[in-house]
Amino acid sequence: MKSQIWIAISVYLLVAIARKRLGVERDLYTMLQILSVHPFEKTPLAQLLSAEGYTPKEGDIRNQLWLFDL
Repeated sequence: MKSQIWIAISVYLLVAIARKRLGVERDLYTMLQILSVHPFEKTPLAQLLSAEGYTPKEGDIRNQLWLFDL
C-alpha cells in the first residue's frame, strides 16, 4: 500500500516536471489521462501532449484536487 502511494506521487511529479519543461498548457489531469491511454506510443511526448485530439468533458475534472497551481 505504501509503495503505491509513492509510485503515484512520483508519477504525478514526473508529469508536472514534463509539463513545465515542455511548456504544455494542458492541466495535469488531462495529461495523465492521455498518458494512460497511450503508454507505449512512439510519438514524441511533446507532440502527443500538445495535440488537440483530446478534450475533457466538463464533469471529468470536478473531483480533482489541486496540489500546485502550475
